[in-house]
Amino acid sequence: MSTTALKPPIDRLITAVNSGDMDGFLATFAYDGVVDDWGRRFTGHNEIRGWSERESIGLQQTFEVDSIREDGDTVVAVLQVGGNGFNGPSTFTFTLDGDLVREMKITA
Repeated sequence: MSTTALKPPIDRLITAVNSGDMDGFLATFAYDGVVDDWGRRFTGHNEIRGWSERESIGLQQTFEVDSIREDGDTVVAVLQVGGNGFNGPSTFTFTLDGDLVREMKITA
C-alpha cells in the first residue's frame, strides 16, 4: 500500500525514516511529542532522537504500510519494519495534533 493514503504527518514520518532523514523525522513530532516503544516512553525531540539513533534511523530502519485505520486524530497502521534491527510487522498507533504527531505508540 502506498503511503499516499496516509495523513500528511504520518506520510512525512515514514518518508523520513525510509530515507534516513533524522531532522525530517523529528520535524514530524510536536515539540513535546512521544515515542512509546512497547511501553518505553521517549518524550521530546532530544529523547526521540536518541531512541531513533539507537533503534530506528540509526539502524537503517524502513517502514512499509500493510494497512491503516483512521478514527479522527488517531491512525492505526500495521507496518512491515525492515533494516538492521527488528524486522517484521508491528502496529503503530499515531495520535495527531494538527499537522504534527503527538504520539507514536509501537506494539505487537
